[in-house]
Amino acid sequence: MKIAFVGLGKLGYPCALAASLKGHDVMGYDIDPAVMNNDPKPYNETAEDGVTPINALIARSRVRFGTLREVVDHAEIVFVAVQSPHDPRFEGITRLPPERVDFDYRYVAAAVRAISEVVRGPKILAVMSTVLPGTLRREILPIADPRLQICYNPLFIAMGTTIRDYLHPEFVLLGVYDAAAAACAEAFYADLVRAPVYRTTIENAEFIKVAYNTFIGMKLVYANAIMELCHKLPGADVDAVMGGIKLATQRLISPAYLDGGMGDGGACHPRDNIAMSWLARRVSLSHDWFDSVMSAREAQAEWLVDLMESYPLPKGLIGYAFKADSNLTVGSAALLVLSLLEERGYQPFKYDPLVEGQSRDLSSLAPHVFLLGAKHRQFAELSLPRGSVLLDPWRFVGYAGEGVRIVPLGKGPKVE
Repeated sequence: MKIAFVGLGKLGYPCALAASLKGHDVMGYDIDPAVMNNDPKPYNETAEDGVTPINALIARSRVRFGTLREVVDHAEIVFVAVQSPHDPRFEGITRLPPERVDFDYRYVAAAVRAISEVVRGPKILAVMSTVLPGTLRREILPIADPRLQICYNPLFIAMGTTIRDYLHPEFVLLGVYDAAAAACAEAFYADLVRAPVYRTTIENAEFIKVAYNTFIGMKLVYANAIMELCHKLPGADVDAVMGGIKLATQRLISPAYLDGGMGDGGACHPRDNIAMSWLARRVSLSHDWFDSVMSAREAQAEWLVDLMESYPLPKGLIGYAFKADSNLTVGSAALLVLSLLEERGYQPFKYDPLVEGQSRDLSSLAPHVFLLGAKHRQFAELSLPRGSVLLDPWRFVGYAGEGVRIVPLGKGPKVE
């Protein structure tokens, strides 16, 4: 099928590459000419196998680029993968501001306006950008050329595994505004993936996308609340407790995101909870659960800072990417901890070889109390300065150096 992606960032380009490698005729366009190429990408991303780096695939890419008119003319379906960012204050790496704001839809709207200006006949437009319920009908449909047949097709992917998640989804979500557009998109996915298609209204689809992401944040806050309790209760072990909870696969849905550790991060989860909190206040919801999740996430970060303060040593962070084996820091819960430490007057040491692009010898530092902020595979063994303490919320590090005390969080005091 001939398809196009408008917006070639960390979502659009990997999806375009994946569709091209599966045999589709793909063209791409971005307002930034520098990204309209098949050059190596600066971000960590893997192939369908979850292992091979994206840059190893790029040489095989058949994605072509052109003007917006050229890519729109080319495609049977135009996928809009343009960002809908939040204000930097709402990324989840600093304290939660008292006010709430919606996402910024200017970029999505600008893309739809630009496509409307160059479209020369009926064209299917599938919007992929994350939005709050009611946004497409309020912000996008009124400005779209009537010849654009629109559906809503958000993805459930994680940065770092975008290609694998795109090609192996749990389900494909289609918000139906134009039935023919949804049918064509469904035909495309029938050829691309093996997954059920869930068709619903555009408002329901908008809601499912953010409800999915905020549910993940809820699960992590719950797991971390259990971890904190287990850390304080004699004989308690968070891994044993959650091991039992994970067996409840019929009523508690699945074991994913039910490990005690750091709070959720990335470009979706913190900001989606904050945006949904704004929506909850706007409609006078009886209880702002989304605020509770983000406040709990922040309070759990405060608890980690309190633990670090209980050791009279300089403070340090080992790993501050938003998740294991990634070099991206957007929404990082570890950076929230760093921010809170700085708020208390500390100048914490921080180190992440994936973010910084190089490894450092930490053993020559003065003793610190370190927090393991990201569970990178290479951190299974560390060489930290003698006399240091390593707080490990993941219960992951097996060795940290001679004379280093590893404190696995969630393992309560021993029963005498």
